[in-house]
Amino acid sequence: MGADVGGGDRRGGKKGGKKKAKRVSIRLDMTPMVDVAFLLLIFYMVTTVFRTPQALELSLPPKRTEGTPIAESKVLTLRVLGNPGGEAKIYWSRGNFRPEAVSITELGKVLSSEKTKVDDLITLIKIDRTATYESMVRITDELGLAELDKFSLVPLTDADKQAVSGI
Repeated sequence: MGADVGGGDRRGGKKGGKKKAKRVSIRLDMTPMVDVAFLLLIFYMVTTVFRTPQALELSLPPKRTEGTPIAESKVLTLRVLGNPGGEAKIYWSRGNFRPEAVSITELGKVLSSEKTKVDDLITLIKIDRTATYESMVRITDELGLAELDKFSLVPLTDADKQAVSGI
């Protein structure tokens, strides 16, 4: 229950006629210290907030054979070309208009501009296989900041590459 200080010689008796000095023996009870250690361990285990893994959440539509018709004016197309060793090249267009080049840092301004403000705007991200995963994540983050929740990821075709080759 605590520390115990006891007196007396445990060896019992004298040896060689000399009187030995009494040794004071100390006995420490370690139980309270162990209790406190376990209480602290349990406290930190219970109060620690573990970081959830950061993942990109995608909701996929059910497989259907027929498509849903959408007006071209409600489609924003982002063509993302990979650039080895550099930032991805992004071209955006709405409807049948000519694509315009934009950098990832300026994409937020384009997405929040009046040109893209339409109810039920659907974004089509046509991404090249050579583009980095980081580019795709940054683009989807910018879409989330601009509150454009409806988007589709589509592979970039050769026709799309030709459409932006002269820009």
